[in-house]
Amino acid sequence: MTTTDWITDIALVLVVFRQLREGRLDLKTFLIPLGIVAFVAHSYLDSVPTAGNDLVLIGTLTAIGAALGIAGGVYTRIRPAGGHLLIKAGAVSAVLWVLGMGARMGFQLWVQHGGADDVARFSLTHHITSDQAWVAAFVLMALTEVVTRLATIFVRSRLVTLDRRQPATVPTLDRTA
Repeated sequence: MTTTDWITDIALVLVVFRQLREGRLDLKTFLIPLGIVAFVAHSYLDSVPTAGNDLVLIGTLTAIGAALGIAGGVYTRIRPAGGHLLIKAGAVSAVLWVLGMGARMGFQLWVQHGGADDVARFSLTHHITSDQAWVAAFVLMALTEVVTRLATIFVRSRLVTLDRRQPATVPTLDRTA
């Protein structure tokens, strides 16, 4: 892994650790992680291979990223306070985020330190045609995890905002029926 790889991976992990402390939900909440993954996508995603089972690999890891992102967004607390929304990543959200980022980092390290032959055998057996398929799969997994987490947080923040604007009503039972 290059220094840039380490910096971007650590920066993405720190995004959620920063949210372990409750803070204001603002534009930076969305722009910083999106900026990081945009940089990663621009730097590493040259193409999306479609031969053999490349798309199966890419689709599988992208789906895992989406599941991790949605779950992470669901387990992030959003609450109104003083005319603003506050956000705090829960323990589950942080664990899921680190699990996704850590899995990618671990895979990179494993491939560089003895796992390359195993990946090559797996790729050959499962008709994965190139190293770029693995790169695309992991980059799209990260991108999808970030985007779906942020989209989930955004949608939930809109629901909290809508709930705040509507007067509280107490459901009643109609006993005349």
